[in-house]
Amino acid sequence: MSLAAPTILIVDDEAQNRRLLAVLLRPEGYQTESVASGEEALSAVAHSAPDLILLDIMMPGIDGYQVASILKANPATANIPIIMVTAHGERGARLAGLSAGAEEFLTKPVDRTELWLRVRNLLRLKAFGDLQEHSFVLEQQVAARTADLQRFRAAMDATADAIMLVSRDTMRFIEVNATSCSMLGYTHAEILALGPVALGAVTREALEQVYDTVIAGQVSKTLSEAALHCKDGSLIQVEVSRQAMPSGSDWIIVSVVRDITERKQAQQRLQHQASHDALTGLPNRSFFYETLRKTVVLASQQDWKVAVMFIDLDHFKNVNDTLGHAIGDELLIQFSNRLMTCVRMRDTIGRLGGDEFGVILVMEQGHQGAALVASKIRDALHAPFDLQGYEVIMTASIGITIHPDDGSDTDALIKYADTAMYQAKHAGRNTYRFFTAQMNIDVLQRQDLEGALRKAIEREEFELHYQPKVSLSTGAVVGLEALLRWARPGHGLVLPALFIPVLEESGMIVRVGSWVIAAACRQIREWQLGEVGPVQVSVNVAGRQFIEGDLEADVMRALADNNLPAGLLELELTETSLMMNTERTIHCLQTLRERGVKVSIDDFGTGYSSLAYLRRFPIDKLKIDIAFIRDVTSNPDDAAIVQAIITMAHNLNLVVIAEGVETPAQQSYLLRHHCDQIQGYLVSRPLPAALTAQLMLSHKTLERPTTADMTRQTLLIVDDDPFMRELLATELGGEQYRVLLAQSAAQAFETLAQNDIQVILCDQSMPEMEGTVFLDRVKAMYPDTFRIVLSGETNLEDMMAAVNRGTIDRFYTKPWDHAALLGSIRQAFLHPRLASAASSLAAAESPA
Repeated sequence: MSLAAPTILIVDDEAQNRRLLAVLLRPEGYQTESVASGEEALSAVAHSAPDLILLDIMMPGIDGYQVASILKANPATANIPIIMVTAHGERGARLAGLSAGAEEFLTKPVDRTELWLRVRNLLRLKAFGDLQEHSFVLEQQVAARTADLQRFRAAMDATADAIMLVSRDTMRFIEVNATSCSMLGYTHAEILALGPVALGAVTREALEQVYDTVIAGQVSKTLSEAALHCKDGSLIQVEVSRQAMPSGSDWIIVSVVRDITERKQAQQRLQHQASHDALTGLPNRSFFYETLRKTVVLASQQDWKVAVMFIDLDHFKNVNDTLGHAIGDELLIQFSNRLMTCVRMRDTIGRLGGDEFGVILVMEQGHQGAALVASKIRDALHAPFDLQGYEVIMTASIGITIHPDDGSDTDALIKYADTAMYQAKHAGRNTYRFFTAQMNIDVLQRQDLEGALRKAIEREEFELHYQPKVSLSTGAVVGLEALLRWARPGHGLVLPALFIPVLEESGMIVRVGSWVIAAACRQIREWQLGEVGPVQVSVNVAGRQFIEGDLEADVMRALADNNLPAGLLELELTETSLMMNTERTIHCLQTLRERGVKVSIDDFGTGYSSLAYLRRFPIDKLKIDIAFIRDVTSNPDDAAIVQAIITMAHNLNLVVIAEGVETPAQQSYLLRHHCDQIQGYLVSRPLPAALTAQLMLSHKTLERPTTADMTRQTLLIVDDDPFMRELLATELGGEQYRVLLAQSAAQAFETLAQNDIQVILCDQSMPEMEGTVFLDRVKAMYPDTFRIVLSGETNLEDMMAAVNRGTIDRFYTKPWDHAALLGSIRQAFLHPRLASAASSLAAAESPA
């Protein structure tokens, strides 16, 4: 029986009987077809065999007995169950029906329940018979296929190549031969379980595409190379021949696999010999040129720089002439080995011929990176070469060119590097030169600066200047920061931004940093014993001092030599330096802090340390970087960052210092938001020690911002037109308000930072910044203010948009109604938002 609803053919010459039987069968879900004669019944069965037939006996033409006899005589229709339907209940009619081949009888009028039972039972018997027949057929097919597979396996196992059969539908192995197992190291069951995708070094999609190409008959037989995974984890190179064979609705892919590992190794040896120098094993000239060409193409796509170096050994001919070519060859081998230690894995070294070598560097630091490698090569040549008992000192001249600065043509780049190498020869050998004149100038200046700094360390040309830190609550100086200065002979004071990066990159910062700590402690001791008295001084510490130096020893030695309390010395570190060699840094800082040394993070907010790391470091203070202080009174983002840092630091019990404070407005803003200390030109520039002492002895303090009269309501008028400012001030001054004036948004931000302002009356059309833009920022920074716009242009849509987003509370057009404006301002000062802000401010300022 099919999976679909069984089909029942109703054969009766009476239409009413046919309809009745169809209606009775429908509730059981059977499909019915009806015909009116025996001839039509035979035709219908021949066209599409039903699952069961309800057959009337008495019909004109061919009757039911004849129809049953014909169907049962045909093997194709003999298994269709037939139920005879008759009005005659005689025993003879039933015997005739059974003789004709009917399985069951029903008597008209038909009982519904009896009909259902007889139909259901016959369909079950038919299904059971079909299943037995189907099972018998399957057993025969399996037996035949098993025999075929056994014969095929015997043939496959006899071959020297691996043979694998894959079903395209399932992408699984059907069979593999014994050679497949021995080749890959798997058992037969393991290979079948893995499948072709797991064995191959390709994706399923790629392998399916290969199989589909074979099936499509684009080529009658495909031959390709591939890599297969062995059980021990290695890859084996193979050559695969594939053919497709149909198998019903599926396709069988027959793959014949041959191990070509030895062939590939031989090819690789030949290729290496063709592309590499026989003496040194380095890429030869042709391979070097090809590598450079590909590197330049890729660099052009990725916007990289590429340096090409041309290296020539100085006076190499003398070695060949005096010691012989064998010694010369040994020198070339040893030099190539040293050369490889000077570059990275991704860089390329080649022997271009004789004693000439080339280097390809993929650059990230411009010409400085190439200069660094050139210096490494020169340093690598300092040690003598031991050549079969002969000790030889050798130097090299190096020419450097840069892609894309000097060009992109491979031959041109080699030529430029060669030209630069000859410039190095003319300069006295044992040096390097860049092809670009400006690069030469820059590199020589850098060399000159490094040389001058090394001399400065030896000659003690450095000095310390000191910049005060002031308490915002008292205005008194509470500490100093020691800043490194270099008085270069013949040049005066060199800007720190010019020489400190060079100290850090060259590693000289370790030695100079140690000097700074010692010098600062000597100065603290001198002040402690003099009139100035004890004062805390902070010094900047670089990350390399933790890694390459002994910071802990430097600090403890300086404190001990000067008999100083550890609390008078503070170490300032950037977030970046904290993150270098983290565990070692944490241990060092913890040890120093336990002994009393203070620790602060400098330039906070500009590094990349996470709060999780910040929590681990032993820290006393945070210094907010000047980048956030510069516009803190006018930039809502900077203001939000500063407030967040202050809040976070105080929650961590840290002191907060703002650096780069230059204006009273910045001072007032920071004071209002509870910053602890400030440092910057508003207090003092960095001063030499003598002037710093004078400043300390004068007992000058930073003037605290004047406290506004909190009893008076304060109104700020912002308008670039002086006439309008005076007019508004005159009209509103009589209302007993404290009226402040600003002619620009910038001036208004300073005024807001220094005063408690409740209401702002702002002109919309100002040259630097529109009123609504200004008030957008005010809303972010001073959300409790009441904001009113006066506009000479009636742009209702823009004004309503500003009202809807909360930028402004009211707007009036010019000329305004005096009484309405005054009334609005009176109501503004009574606004609940201002009352709530005043209460909060009073609570914050009241003594605890």
